[in-house]
Amino acid sequence: MILFKRITLYFFVISLSIIFIAGCSSTPKQPEWVRQGSGGYKTKEGKAFYGVGSVTGIKNPSLERATADNRARAEIAKVFNTYTAALMKDYQAATIAKDPKLSVEEQNVEQTIKTFTKAELSGVEIVDHWRIPETGEFFSLAKMDLDRFKDHLNRAQELKEEIRKRIIERADKAFEDLETEEARH
Repeated sequence: MILFKRITLYFFVISLSIIFIAGCSSTPKQPEWVRQGSGGYKTKEGKAFYGVGSVTGIKNPSLERATADNRARAEIAKVFNTYTAALMKDYQAATIAKDPKLSVEEQNVEQTIKTFTKAELSGVEIVDHWRIPETGEFFSLAKMDLDRFKDHLNRAQELKEEIRKRIIERADKAFEDLETEEARH
């Protein structure tokens, strides 16, 4: 009887260990770039802009990938050129009759924000993909190497010199602004 209890306990411990190990190894760790999100980052390869795009609910794998990839590219474009218009309406009123305890108050707040981005990107590549196993959300990571971007602009024959310089200055300024903002936080 004691031998039977020991064998049963032994198999119970082994079963729990297998379940625990299987449970731990089945959930892949979220990549750092998913948590960090879009922005300009300095890595060991140099400075680059990264865009993270995601999508959920699309069953067609190629459409899902293309959508996430395009959203990642759009995140990089937002760094260079984003037009934002904002409108906020705030209305408050209070009406008091003869009895101050019988007042009527109204309040209405509306906020509208419209964002538009338009940019021609060159040298942007999709460098990684990842999916959250539990929700199915699919992520794409786009990268635009700053030095490669500058080299491409310098070789572009169809752009006037003044335009090339302005674009390079904006790219450098955008990266500096991101670094300054990151340093504040």
